[in-house]
Amino acid sequence: MVFSSALFLAFFLPTTLGLYFLAQERLRNWVLLIASLFFYAWGEPKAVLVMLGLIAISWGIGILLEKNDGKKRKWLLVSGIVLNLSALFFYKYWMFFLGNMNLVLETLNFAPATIPQIALPIGISFYVFQIMSYLIDVYRKQVPAQKSFASLATYVSLFPQLIAGPIVRYQTIEEDLHNRKTSLDNIFIGARRFVIGLAKKVLIADQMAFIADKIFGSAVASIPTLFAWVGIVAYTLQIFFDFSGYSDMAIGLGRIFNFRFLENFNYPYCANSIRDFWRRWHISLSSWFRDYLYIPLGGNRKGKWRTYLNLYIVFGLCGLWHGATWSFIVWGLYHGTWLVLERGVWGRWLDKVQHWHLPKVKLGDIVLNMYTWLVVMVGWVFFRADSLSYAKDYLKIMFTGNPNAPTNSFYTATDFLTYSNLLILMIGIILSYPIFNGKYDKFRYSKTESLLLIVLFVVVYMFAMISTFSPFIYFRF
Repeated sequence: MVFSSALFLAFFLPTTLGLYFLAQERLRNWVLLIASLFFYAWGEPKAVLVMLGLIAISWGIGILLEKNDGKKRKWLLVSGIVLNLSALFFYKYWMFFLGNMNLVLETLNFAPATIPQIALPIGISFYVFQIMSYLIDVYRKQVPAQKSFASLATYVSLFPQLIAGPIVRYQTIEEDLHNRKTSLDNIFIGARRFVIGLAKKVLIADQMAFIADKIFGSAVASIPTLFAWVGIVAYTLQIFFDFSGYSDMAIGLGRIFNFRFLENFNYPYCANSIRDFWRRWHISLSSWFRDYLYIPLGGNRKGKWRTYLNLYIVFGLCGLWHGATWSFIVWGLYHGTWLVLERGVWGRWLDKVQHWHLPKVKLGDIVLNMYTWLVVMVGWVFFRADSLSYAKDYLKIMFTGNPNAPTNSFYTATDFLTYSNLLILMIGIILSYPIFNGKYDKFRYSKTESLLLIVLFVVVYMFAMISTFSPFIYFRF
């Protein structure tokens, strides 16, 4: 079940809201828990057992962590982390591991191992990271252990953020789990955020997906250079508006139920460096790796070379977190390389560029933003391509040309660049920047804004009903 589907918009959400607000306050967590489990089980009923099993064992470990001291606490934490990572490894990485092991065995003339087909529980990467952050925070005595299994299960399985984040830490909503009051302001703010996120997904991301899928779905040798660039620009916009749209909807739904989830995006495409990009992109994931891996590894406190190693470890694992393929690992290491470069001579040169000015024009900001777009787009090629070889050939076409692919015949064969799609592409680029921030404050909470939101929702709903189904990109992670 996805937020942009008729089933969710016309049945699940209205029913859940009705039951939630009609229920007594002491029963509302139960309403959310049952609704969330139903939401998750709709597509994967067996996967619910995996999630509930991890929650139940981690709930018990959390209580034991609070009751014990010394080495026993460390072993409890280690056991909890190993348990959750083992589940993640089995469901997400076991086939990848066996596939690579078979390549080695075949090289050594040994018989390959049988690779079982294991269904990946949707959203497992997100809820495993939430459970681990809870256990670590209890171990660090930053939060008390949750005594109620239902409350912990509600936190982990909360349907607005269950499938694709943001990765909500227990400490940010601990108070909200037990002490929240219905607020008309929160309902309005949440509804507005949900509608904006839905519009991002349906009106921009899905239209960009049409372009990107057509181009990346073509034989790489047939793609002209111009269309290779159009394809990666379209995907760059698609993944941003798709994922930030989902995050907006998740944050908005959470706000309606009086939970305050932290922001997950802050206009990443207006960044002026890769370091700045990662402060703005998928903030809940980057901050998770920073607080639970990078800093415990030593961060930047143990010298230059240890810092570089830590960055490679973090971003290699960040890539692996996204998917069990070498393309994702290369994507992560690629970003780690740029972060290492920006800490050295290259970074000092970027600092000088920052001060370039022309009359009334901050030339340095423009140059650095173009540099960030270029680096990020090259990285997205690895992220989107089905294989490393396809990504390599695609990048070769982007930067060296492809004279054997006639532009007219390619366009005729695919027929995807309509005037409306090109217009949406331009609008997507413009909306990637905070051009409207603060300019419409006088309309907030006004009848005019309410009317515009209603009209926008109706338009988006109609588009969602007639458009081809397009799942959120991060559902597969």
